Amino acid sequence: MDRKYARIRKVLSIVFQVLGRVEAQGVENIPQEAGCILALNHLSRLDTFLIGITCPRQVYALVAAKYKSYPLVNWFIEAIGGIWVNRTEFSREPLMTAIKILKRGEVLGLAPEGTRSTSGALQIGKPGVAFIAAHAGVPIVPLGITGTQNMKELLRFRRMRVSITYGEPFYLSPEGRMSSDELAAATELIMVRIAKLLPPEYRGVYAEKV
Repeated sequence: MDRKYARIRKVLSIVFQVLGRVEAQGVENIPQEAGCILALNHLSRLDTFLIGITCPRQVYALVAAKYKSYPLVNWFIEAIGGIWVNRTEFSREPLMTAIKILKRGEVLGLAPEGTRSTSGALQIGKPGVAFIAAHAGVPIVPLGITGTQNMKELLRFRRMRVSITYGEPFYLSPEGRMSSDELAAATELIMVRIAKLLPPEYRGVYAEKV
């Protein structure tokens, strides 16, 4: 783990100990050395930070380029090795960077939904995570997170209660190039694996498939 990342992680751990109670389960499911994708549901801007302090390995992430205009956020993302991505236009460069990071044995955190859920329930997943996993040939660790949508609790001086569950890793088949139908099926598989780790009220459009 990079020294700068480790220092930031330590500071964030202290901050979140004050702000709330964070419970993490299934951390042993994260491969100790090989590259892997942490595929999570996305509720809040806090998700990335909390994954960073509960995962024992350094976690890279794709981050919306719009946050570059915030100096503190920009510094933080650059410090942890984040990958900027422009969500308004397609570019292969962030995808290729993500694949390179995975192939060198690193951990990448990705939300298949592509954006935060305003309701807290799962939205339809996008094929980006399946595409990256198939081309990098790495396992996916599904991850269910609850409680981070309650940021307003902090304004009321109440501690947040956050739960993070890491599921068992799995591989996509086939690896490499996939047809559009195969990508759709793989994406649904990923989303259902995430949904299984969540309470019923968080499962959204995948509730009936669990």
